[in-house]
Amino acid sequence: MNYNNIITIESGKRSGKPCIRGMRITVSDVLEYLAGGMTKTEILEDFSELTSEDIRACLAFAADREKKLFIATL
Repeated sequence: MNYNNIITIESGKRSGKPCIRGMRITVSDVLEYLAGGMTKTEILEDFSELTSEDIRACLAFAADREKKLFIATL
């Protein structure tokens, strides 16, 4: 998935953390909700501005970052 149009990083927003479409909702917020047991449906109900594609972009971004961290340790 190409998340480049969904995940944005702005130095003045949320301390430069990766956010979703310029909003104040961060990738880590969404990942923490999922890790805490919230379903995709529950997240979408609680945050009507988010889409299913936004959640998939967060997962793709996190997977890509994890892969880059692993490669950097080699």
